[in-house]
Amino acid sequence: MDTVIARLGKPHGIKGEFTVEVRTDRPDERFVTGQTYSTDPDIGELTLKSARWHRDRLLLTFDEVPDRNRAEQIRNTLLLSDQEEDEDEDDAWYLEDLIGLRVLEGETQVGEIVDVTNGTAQDLLHMKHVDGHQALIPFVTEIVPEVDVEAGWVRVTPPAGLFDAP
Repeated sequence: MDTVIARLGKPHGIKGEFTVEVRTDRPDERFVTGQTYSTDPDIGELTLKSARWHRDRLLLTFDEVPDRNRAEQIRNTLLLSDQEEDEDEDDAWYLEDLIGLRVLEGETQVGEIVDVTNGTAQDLLHMKHVDGHQALIPFVTEIVPEVDVEAGWVRVTPPAGLFDAP
């Protein structure tokens, strides 16, 4: 099964380098020179030419992307990698597995996860509250102590006011 590990962002410079929205917690292991990636939409495989950090952004270049013009054409393409079974960890989930999970406060359903934002400090769960408004939940152990993907829920212990309507 393929999993999304990055989204190609805007070009950086004129030589086909990209800023990247990283969607893996192990970028140094995933982005190794010579590695090939499938893409969505399918534009053919991309072979990593170089990877470097610039401030807090990962910058990538590929053999198949010679210049900024080509980089602009394939902007927002998703990079896919094979999910290896031995990579599974008890406290790690793929972001797409969290979407659709019920949000429980105690035993009461208070909403459903409708999206996830991958952040540098922490991820944010986008919850549609049962009252109809949306709330952002920092995906940290103190607020989301339990996740059971198989059972279809996350349990939360929100601080006061987190779920209040705007």
